[in-house]
Amino acid sequence: MGRDLQLRAATESDLAWIHELRHRVYAEELGQHAPNPTGRLSDGLDGDNTYLVVACGAARVGFVSLTPPWAGRYGLDKYLTREELPLLTEDDLFEVRVLTVEPRWRATAAAPLLMYAALRWIAARGGRRVVAMGRTELLDMYLAAGLRPVGRTVRGGALTFEVLNGGVGELTRVSMDRYRALVERLRSAVDWRLDVPFAPGPDGCEHGGASFTAIGTDFRSLHRRHEVVAADVLDAWFPPAPGVRAALAEDPGWVARTSPPTGAEGLMAEIAAVRGLPVEALAVGAGSSDLIFRAFGRWLTPESRVLLMDPGYGEYAHVTERVIGCRVDRFRLRREEGWRIDPARLSAVVGSGRYDLVVIVNPNNPTGRHAPASELRSLIAAAPARTRWWIDEAYLGYVDPAESLAGLAATDPRVVVCTSLSKMYALSGVRAAYLVAEPGTAAGIRRWTPPWPVGLPAQLAAVAALRDPAHYRDHWLRTHTLRRRLAADLAESDETVVVEESVANFLSVTLPPGGPSAARLVDECRRHDVYLRDLSPLSPEYQGRTVRIAVRDAAGNDRIVAAFRAALELLLPSRSVSRASAAEDVAAAGTAR
Repeated sequence: MGRDLQLRAATESDLAWIHELRHRVYAEELGQHAPNPTGRLSDGLDGDNTYLVVACGAARVGFVSLTPPWAGRYGLDKYLTREELPLLTEDDLFEVRVLTVEPRWRATAAAPLLMYAALRWIAARGGRRVVAMGRTELLDMYLAAGLRPVGRTVRGGALTFEVLNGGVGELTRVSMDRYRALVERLRSAVDWRLDVPFAPGPDGCEHGGASFTAIGTDFRSLHRRHEVVAADVLDAWFPPAPGVRAALAEDPGWVARTSPPTGAEGLMAEIAAVRGLPVEALAVGAGSSDLIFRAFGRWLTPESRVLLMDPGYGEYAHVTERVIGCRVDRFRLRREEGWRIDPARLSAVVGSGRYDLVVIVNPNNPTGRHAPASELRSLIAAAPARTRWWIDEAYLGYVDPAESLAGLAATDPRVVVCTSLSKMYALSGVRAAYLVAEPGTAAGIRRWTPPWPVGLPAQLAAVAALRDPAHYRDHWLRTHTLRRRLAADLAESDETVVVEESVANFLSVTLPPGGPSAARLVDECRRHDVYLRDLSPLSPEYQGRTVRIAVRDAAGNDRIVAAFRAALELLLPSRSVSRASAAEDVAAAGTAR
């Protein structure tokens, strides 16, 4: 295979060939279907499927069909009921079907390339499980890729198929470990035109932050920070309180070279005083991720069962599934229900008594919805005594600090509240956070905390920030005003996009079905140095069409809107805003920065 091998999503012109090849292979060659006079074999799921195509120059080589969960049906429904195959009821299941290669290309790497491309496409849409029908005579190929039989065999015409399934995470590990050499050869041989990266990122949680890559992670081109709009991370748009800047600037040489208080005693005392909490109920860390890793690493094992909200903050899935290896279930939040947590439904799920830990981010990131404290208190009170609740309140200040469950956490051994000071207090760069737990639980976390967990700059900054609540209240209120204006401007850009405001410092935009993917929108906006977050990998509920946008200052928001409109002009050619107008928007926003 030469460098002219191309992997792409099927175009309209590819569909006729797909139907013709299916007829040649599955009707004429293999006898799964009866031949028909048209010489074409269509699929009842054609309107829901995504087809990936391999071509060599002008010659098409092969294709694979993907059916997403939001289609509401699968090809396997023709053979098995949901009762016979309960796997088909899962919300994050993607079906891979009809992997077909032209006869003269079957001895090449075309089939492995299509299988690998299908896996990458599914992972980029938040898929966690794959189901497939593998012809029995090709079963070894599917088993070698990491798929496993579910114990069901189906028959179609003259063919027998084994029903197979696998976890996306495990299949990705197999492809990158067992077949790394082949994957690297394919990387150099293929013109990869999918809207997903060729290879998965490093084994870590995806947090966005590509904007810093544009600025320069070697810190040699920091002037770029004035050119890049970092709306892919939820850092505050406003500066920290004047007292914070004064504390860091008074004697930076001393601050840089001096070891901090070993246990952050002054910071803990300030938190206790400001929040009205006993100091013995506190533990501090270098950001909430530090506390999550420390606490979960002590409490959970691969035998633990954890319930996560979905969509939800990706760090929790990363730590529980990939780092610890827990058994993780997801409580599905749905757009049609306003992304809210249904207390009755959640209570019924947790009431089964099988969960060691339930994680709730409140307000939730990325949906931006807040669950009232009264509802959560009732849920916790009714839950089994063995279930621990972890409540992440990183964005609660945008709602009302009085909604915090920190007071409950200080007395109830089943509840822990984690609060980052990064987002609410404009301290993301210095990394400071704390958790609140019953004193015995908090002492256990402190016992497994190394000395100097929070650096001196962070301790000084956090204490100064907590002493100036008026500064932050003013900026939290202004954030709501900026967000509403940004939402209105984005909504006016095109009537086919859906803008959903949050209660915090971000919003989401969903592109129309059948339109461009969120990944393509993100790429187009980056051409204008505007960075947005593609939410697709977090959950299949986003269907590959939703981006999250952090609120910036007025000038930054203007650049976001201008870049968004310019991108839509390219990606949605039928939209009403003229191409000239979109170009003028970008130019004007660039001049204003």
